[in-house]
Amino acid sequence: MAEPLAPAASHDHEPHGWRRWLYATNHKDIGTMYLVFACTMFFIGGFMAMLIRLELFKPGLQFFDPQFFNSMTTMHALIMIFGAVMPAWTGLANWMIPMQIGAPDMALPRLNNFSFWILPFAFTLLLSSLFVPGGAPAGGWTMYPPLVLQTGASFPMLIFSIHLMGASSILGAINVIVTIVNMRAPGMTLLRMPLFVWTWLITAYLLIAVMPVLAGAVTMLLTDHFFGTTFFTAAGGGDPVMFQHIFWFFGHPEVYILILPAFGIVSEVIPTFSRKPLFGYEAMVYAVASIAFLSFIVWAHHMFTVGMPLAAQLFFMLSTMLIAVPTGVKVFNWTATMWKGSLSFEPPMLFALAFLFLFTIGGFSGLMLAIVPADYQYQDTYFVVAHFHYVLVPGSIFGIMAGVYYWLPKWTGTMYDLKLATWHFWL
Repeated sequence: MAEPLAPAASHDHEPHGWRRWLYATNHKDIGTMYLVFACTMFFIGGFMAMLIRLELFKPGLQFFDPQFFNSMTTMHALIMIFGAVMPAWTGLANWMIPMQIGAPDMALPRLNNFSFWILPFAFTLLLSSLFVPGGAPAGGWTMYPPLVLQTGASFPMLIFSIHLMGASSILGAINVIVTIVNMRAPGMTLLRMPLFVWTWLITAYLLIAVMPVLAGAVTMLLTDHFFGTTFFTAAGGGDPVMFQHIFWFFGHPEVYILILPAFGIVSEVIPTFSRKPLFGYEAMVYAVASIAFLSFIVWAHHMFTVGMPLAAQLFFMLSTMLIAVPTGVKVFNWTATMWKGSLSFEPPMLFALAFLFLFTIGGFSGLMLAIVPADYQYQDTYFVVAHFHYVLVPGSIFGIMAGVYYWLPKWTGTMYDLKLATWHFWL
């Protein structure tokens, strides 16, 4: 009779200690690193938001000079978008996508490791710009020329860190697409995939489409600054408004990159805590795909006040309003899922319900901003700031919170303290 095989542990050459994390190729370890990194950046970005609110506590200058205040708004946005929300989604993707499609791991584990380890370097570079002559970037996260070209020594640091973040995002997106397309278990057809997987598949295509556009825009800024080109300088035949077009061609799909995975999570949390299957699964998939497509043809709604032909204003106004249709389908389907369900209000469901109410308010304020004559009044006011925070905080952040509370017991094998989690929600 053959000898029984020795347990696998005796052949365990896995690195331990810090090497386990540095050389990680396991999707769960990399997912955890992404989530810890995102959490760290969330606190740094949140601290900057507190400084902004401190200065705005009452009218007049209180604590900071205007340059530093502008640096805080710029850095807060870049850190929250590229350092907190996007890595958190990638962390959740790493953890959950292989498990949800029945794959042993992500398709490209070493690429996965590389795409994570780019990020600490990118954000070390960006944050260290606070300590160079002239201070951190202060031209707004949108980096409009000619203002951003007046940035001091931190300008090349800003551009390079954005290149690094973009490279990380593209590599992560390639990995997600290859994993989902090639590594589904037998019988896991596309229309049987969980909605979180669907939303991430579509998000990954958006990332690959628009990140190079951002890279191109910031590279043109770099050559304008250092090599005498005049892409965005009117005196040399360039046009600063062209930058806005290129930037928002990236920027609008980017906001859907930030929110689509939240749609996926909410589409899984609500059915679970309603004890019912999701209402209209296929309609949800097509709605996400429609939103992703439309996100490419609405970019100039950020620019109604720059002076554009009436036909362009009409086109961008109507196409922006059109996005409300698939979004409305999704909100209706989530509500219909809960209808006559046996609801229970555990922490993931609380975050999902708050998402539903507050994201819808964000959506309605977006619809108001889509109306050209109204937008003339709202442009560059706190109404716009309120709109995108209504979409990003209860949208993306609550989606992340719902996902973490939903899956944490699966990851750790331990149930968290429900009372603490409920307090976290209400506070």
